[in-house]
Amino acid sequence: MNDHRLMKIILAPVISEKSALGADNHDQYTFRVLRDASKPEIKAAVEKMFEVTVEGVTTSNVKGKSKRFGLNNGKRSDWKKATVKLQAGQEIDFIGAE
Repeated sequence: MNDHRLMKIILAPVISEKSALGADNHDQYTFRVLRDASKPEIKAAVEKMFEVTVEGVTTSNVKGKSKRFGLNNGKRSDWKKATVKLQAGQEIDFIGAE
């Protein structure tokens, strides 16, 4: 795995009530990732970007919702979600406050 690919795998953190509860209580963080990313690639990317140790990765493919755009029916894009479990006592700080 080259570093250039690893830096592109994680697209954004998923910020929701459910993901916030996982981060607070269980050392789990949720990310939006590339659709073709594998679990080992996601693990390596998180460990490299945030300098933490990852215990496990679970992924799911999220289907895009059907939406109406004016008079046209459309569909949002499908995307992949990865939930990463860190070792006990470790955390990721998205804000970067020191």
